[in-house]
Amino acid sequence: MRRIATALLAISLGAAAAAAEPRHGLSVFGDLKYPAGFAHFDYVNPDAPKGGKMALIGPTPVETFDSFNGYILKGDAVQGFELMFDSLMAAADDEPDARYGLVAETADLAADRKSVTFKLRGEARFADGSGLTAEDVCDSFRLLSTEGHERIRITIRDVEACDVISPNEVRYRFKGERTRDLPLTVAALPIFSKAYYAKVDFSKTTLEPPLGSGPYAVKSFKPGEYVTYGRRADYWAKDLPVNKGRHNFDELRFDYFRDRAPAFEALKSGVIDLREEFTSRDWATAYDFPALADGRVIKAELPDDTPSGAQGFFLNMRREKFQDIRVRKALNLAFDFEWTNKNLFFGLYTRTASFFERSPLKAEGAPPADELALLEPYRDSLRPEVFAAVELPPVSDGSGQDRKLLREASRLLDEAGWTADGTMRRNARGETLDIEFLVDGPVFERVLAPYVKNLKLLGINATIRTVDPAQYQQRLEPYDYDVTIGRFMAGLTPGDGLRIFFGSESATKPGTYNLSGVASPAIDALIDKIVEAKTRQELDVAGRALDRVLRAEQFWVPNWYKGSHWLAYWDKFGQPPVKPKYDRGITDTWWYDDAKAKRIANGN
Repeated sequence: MRRIATALLAISLGAAAAAAEPRHGLSVFGDLKYPAGFAHFDYVNPDAPKGGKMALIGPTPVETFDSFNGYILKGDAVQGFELMFDSLMAAADDEPDARYGLVAETADLAADRKSVTFKLRGEARFADGSGLTAEDVCDSFRLLSTEGHERIRITIRDVEACDVISPNEVRYRFKGERTRDLPLTVAALPIFSKAYYAKVDFSKTTLEPPLGSGPYAVKSFKPGEYVTYGRRADYWAKDLPVNKGRHNFDELRFDYFRDRAPAFEALKSGVIDLREEFTSRDWATAYDFPALADGRVIKAELPDDTPSGAQGFFLNMRREKFQDIRVRKALNLAFDFEWTNKNLFFGLYTRTASFFERSPLKAEGAPPADELALLEPYRDSLRPEVFAAVELPPVSDGSGQDRKLLREASRLLDEAGWTADGTMRRNARGETLDIEFLVDGPVFERVLAPYVKNLKLLGINATIRTVDPAQYQQRLEPYDYDVTIGRFMAGLTPGDGLRIFFGSESATKPGTYNLSGVASPAIDALIDKIVEAKTRQELDVAGRALDRVLRAEQFWVPNWYKGSHWLAYWDKFGQPPVKPKYDRGITDTWWYDDAKAKRIANGN
């Protein structure tokens, strides 16, 4: 199931939808796979049985929660909170960016693209049986635009108003010229009960389960241990085409663990049913326990057709020591991926080079004429490397301490004014070059240790600071770190949400994904070009131009990627014959198989 952050980033609306007529679905550039009146998505089993349970670890690396409100900056949100809320339209996970009617039966985009009108389904209901109306839709927008998380507010800042036309009709109006993304952005927003939040303060964290309208409601929970969601038998939208064959488990439980070792033991003992592995060493060596050997546990790789995005060590350029690109280049030269991949990752990864890895937006070679046309107006403010062959990560000799690369790094540090004084480097003020890597768990310590060793050889006072996830978030939101690890995910059709990662506005506002503090008028202008693109070709060209500029700044040390999901699960589930192309589809489309579960229970 796609989370709201992904939806807000990836969706936008194209030329074919410009005609002022109601449509059952919307997509970038107007193409829809499913016609009006379609029965169900192709990647579901419409006859999947309902029932049973699945226990798993949630998708975010946190060890506890203190709030059921995941739409504000405050607090640590519970895993799976989005299961409680519906939106106007639902994503199709086998299309790059299409969405189809959920609460909204149709969407009508004005010819000038300055507004979109949604006709709501009269049968839409909240979990307490109260009707879901246009008043709830507009009040939800009010709450999100005034008190919501900054990551959401940035994407809806150009929504001028939400108007109640009638109890079952709502119109969003937009301002400015870059409105392409906004119709589907608002279609993806969660819908809250106006009556409920008239009594409850939306801006505060709470462990009181909220009133929702989605397929699941909170059944039980214990912060730091688990949260269980129960499927709502009275869910109003269970038979809609966008929901047929989905939400099959009676219960979904997300368990919390302080580190990976007890989580792995929980899988082996059957406390949890499924685990996605993110550690190459464990994937290569640890899966040899009896239940796997006798077939009760399945080890599988699911293809991941989404862009791999960009994971890396992000350098906080808000801090003076990282504002000189020669320092940033030196840090890139000191990381030996080839040694790391061979000795720590069993050769299972590929080096990331682009912010749009495994995507048509990845820049290659020297810029062709169409990209140059976008870059030339900003030549004076861009680095010369933008106009040459695109920047690539250094390739080492695999020794772990490539002398040639380390000598070049030393030279760059000298040029930047960080000169060696015995074993340490100092600037003209006598300050040492101190760099702290902030991480939220021990898993990255083994990766960072040889990197830190190389940095110390260069005279840098490099250290690793491991904190618990709660402390990590407390430092991440105000950007209180030197270097941290992050992953940028653009989706298949990036749009206005790129500003959350690279826009100048997000560089100064707390809690965004702009980890390095990128702030550049040229980058802002190229994001505008992406948002304004009227065809996929225009979007791809603008994306490749942006990729060149971002990579030339070297504000990150690129990590690695793989094109699959590593899964291990107890063999008591059914799966559709077709996996959704752009999602795991596990909690969304799998189901509990009674016969398989009985065999497991009997030890067979």
